[in-house]
Amino acid sequence: MRGNRMPYDAFDRLPKTDLEIGGSTIHVAFAPGEMTLPKEKLLDWIRMSARAVTTYYGRFPVNSLRLLLVPVDGARIRGGTTWGYRGASIRIPLGRDSTEEVLRRDWVMVHEMVHTALPDMPDRYAWLSEGLAVYIEPVARVQAGDLSAREIWQAMMRDMPKGLPQAGDQGLDNTGTWGRKYWGGAMFCLLADIEIRKRTNNRLGLQDAVRGVLAAGGNHEQDWPIERILATADKAVGVDVLTRLHNEMGQKPATPDLASLWRDLGLKRIGEDLEFDDTAPLAAIRKAITAAREK
Repeated sequence: MRGNRMPYDAFDRLPKTDLEIGGSTIHVAFAPGEMTLPKEKLLDWIRMSARAVTTYYGRFPVNSLRLLLVPVDGARIRGGTTWGYRGASIRIPLGRDSTEEVLRRDWVMVHEMVHTALPDMPDRYAWLSEGLAVYIEPVARVQAGDLSAREIWQAMMRDMPKGLPQAGDQGLDNTGTWGRKYWGGAMFCLLADIEIRKRTNNRLGLQDAVRGVLAAGGNHEQDWPIERILATADKAVGVDVLTRLHNEMGQKPATPDLASLWRDLGLKRIGEDLEFDDTAPLAAIRKAITAAREK
């Protein structure tokens, strides 16, 4: 249960609770161990997370998901891992003393579920998988009503600089640092979302692009080259934004002017608070990114 691979055979022998969400079945199993919270509270957390992902993608990304919760010491959620080689599966080490507030504020479950919506790729492109999960997770939770837009824009302004290239950077494809993999990838996603919206008069965005990948059969149970993923996403929105942006950022460092970007989106830091400027040139795009969408 604690190795580096998903224990599919052991999972399949455990008793399971099936949740029907977004047209899919999530098979939930608990590794041996006591939990402070009752099982139903944990299932509610899974339902909440799955509904956020379903809100963003229009459906849950895979028809069937194995989800293994492993009780560990402590009161927090210790990350998670997603696999697809024997069917989509997620393993989450969950602190046995986790509270309802910890679950309500959790981002890990949604992050891992977002991974199921993208085909598997070589490790050098992990920035796209992790970047999409970092970027989409909070947006999905805002669209589902579980977070406020102010909270996620504050977090982006605080954390996005971690993804900027440092000395010796060789582009997203060739720089495997934590900051570039997670926040560099998220920066790519934000820039792509804005550019798609600019070029489609704010009718379409990254959400439509990744829905297009999913509609074409691209989920974590498949192996696709990055070129196919980006081309499929571009086709869904009718503009070549992702492929072009990868050409610009994949093989060499690119340093966007984040201060100008925040200003154009209408984001102003006021001490520890954030103020929205709805007269800013990209304010309508900022609002559209977090607006709930129809399926």
